[in-house]
Amino acid sequence: MTDSRQTATYLSKRLTAAGLRPVSRFGQNFLIDLNLVDLIARSAELRKTDVVLEIGTGVGSLTTRLSDQAGAVLTVEIDNNLYRLASEELADRPNVRLIHGDALRNKNSLRSDIMEQIRDAKSRIGGDARFLLVANLPYNVATPIISNLLHETPPPDALVVTIQKELADRIIAEPGTKDYGALSVWIQSVCKAEIVRILSPKVFWPRPKVHSAILRLESLPNAREKFADLKHFHQTVRALFLHRRKFLRSVVASAMKQSLSKTQVDEVLQTLGYDETSRAEQLSVEQIQTLAEALRLAEMKSQ
Repeated sequence: MTDSRQTATYLSKRLTAAGLRPVSRFGQNFLIDLNLVDLIARSAELRKTDVVLEIGTGVGSLTTRLSDQAGAVLTVEIDNNLYRLASEELADRPNVRLIHGDALRNKNSLRSDIMEQIRDAKSRIGGDARFLLVANLPYNVATPIISNLLHETPPPDALVVTIQKELADRIIAEPGTKDYGALSVWIQSVCKAEIVRILSPKVFWPRPKVHSAILRLESLPNAREKFADLKHFHQTVRALFLHRRKFLRSVVASAMKQSLSKTQVDEVLQTLGYDETSRAEQLSVEQIQTLAEALRLAEMKSQ
């Protein structure tokens, strides 16, 4: 079982004994400070009626804590050797189901069987069962995992994840800052976001070259009901920030060139009070929501 001996030396010897080593292409960086593993689990504020998804099982350090506190845990590991090791670690935990493979079907969607199992677990628990993502996410899949999950049915009630600090900064960024962009707007439109703790590279093995952060996202009540077409909103937001240094009129005209004329674009922008010097990065999340909906309605009208 994993315990307080989980230091870099302990993990190194343990993996070496099993004939394993971290695989860089999978973004494997093991969190060796168990106080921080505890903090991740504690920040999720788990209940016995919760269904938890973990992506990146590793050696099962976080998984065991999730298993102790939640009703059901679905954990996914892509690495063949770690999957075998974790299977042994978690064999005596009936509320844990370990999946071998990539959690992503492609960069725009999760594997369908993962969400099928989440829905099934929620149905079995019933009542007020919640769905959460709690994970030390591999750096190379963090953005698509978080972004795609927010499109799923059901969407997670909360996410507590360890990711690159740079990515966390982008998610919580405010208008007019260098980090503010499509990801900031998309996630803040449906979630409340906060950084729980900044993590030094030294708390991981092997040490990454960047700082990390524990990020907590909590779904905003009724947020999705505000959007007539959530997928359209997300696509529009991404298009608005594709060329972030350009003026808003140019960006919108380019993004909508298949469905709206420049005259129609001008009408939308003028109605909302934006002039030729406006830029997307200066607009608040709420302003971008209003703009995206106005463009959607203009598209429908022009069809």
